[in-house]
Amino acid sequence: MLWKLDELTLLLIFLASSLMAVEAGFQLGMLHGNRRDESEKAHVGSLQAAVLGLLALLLGFTFFMAVSRFDARKSLVLDEANAISTTLLRSKFLPAEQRAVAKGLLREHVSARLSFYAAGIDPVRLETANTESARIERQLWALAVEAAAQDPRSIPVSLFIESLNDVIDIDEKRQVALDNHIPEAVLSLLLIVSIVSLGLVGYGCGLTGRRRLGSNMLFALLVVLVLTTILDIDRPRRGLIKVSQESLIRLQATLEHDTR
Repeated sequence: MLWKLDELTLLLIFLASSLMAVEAGFQLGMLHGNRRDESEKAHVGSLQAAVLGLLALLLGFTFFMAVSRFDARKSLVLDEANAISTTLLRSKFLPAEQRAVAKGLLREHVSARLSFYAAGIDPVRLETANTESARIERQLWALAVEAAAQDPRSIPVSLFIESLNDVIDIDEKRQVALDNHIPEAVLSLLLIVSIVSLGLVGYGCGLTGRRRLGSNMLFALLVVLVLTTILDIDRPRRGLIKVSQESLIRLQATLEHDTR
């Protein structure tokens, strides 16, 4: 469910669950609480502080995990654009016919990589983009093999093969980075601790007989916003926070205007 629903739906579900937890805790506090028992209030206050501290720790830890994966995906976009650009420059040392073929294939490869990202979570479009990228890479490698066979000692050909190998390797690295999410066990634990924390806040309010609706709703909303942001960062194919593809888009424009 966490991966299939959009951000607004997740936010509303989390917010409703959080408010229900606060209200349930409040009702339990009203039902079982003794307003004159100060020791119970102190005990619940200590529990609230401990659980809220645990929640803060988990939120920070999970947010860091999501951001580190986001940064890795962003760096790989730049690495891929640089690797393709380097391969394009080194292809200019190939014979004229092979140079033209290499440039055309690299142009198709950039388009296929952008299509792969734009496919979102559509399995058909993803499979099509992956198949197209694999086909282009095989043709580029066959071209490199042909150039090396013609002149096995050519340094420019060796450099071209080296950069082309980087392009193929980064392709797989980007795929792995896109599939590298926060473990579901960590997210489940975070959600459970969030609900328990909000329930304890409501329970403490019930012991005093004061609902404190405004402050509790604000706290619940802040927790839900952080949770939704973490999930948004961790889902790079959809949502509001996406990995920019500007490096590949600029490279695509350069390839379109390069007539040499």
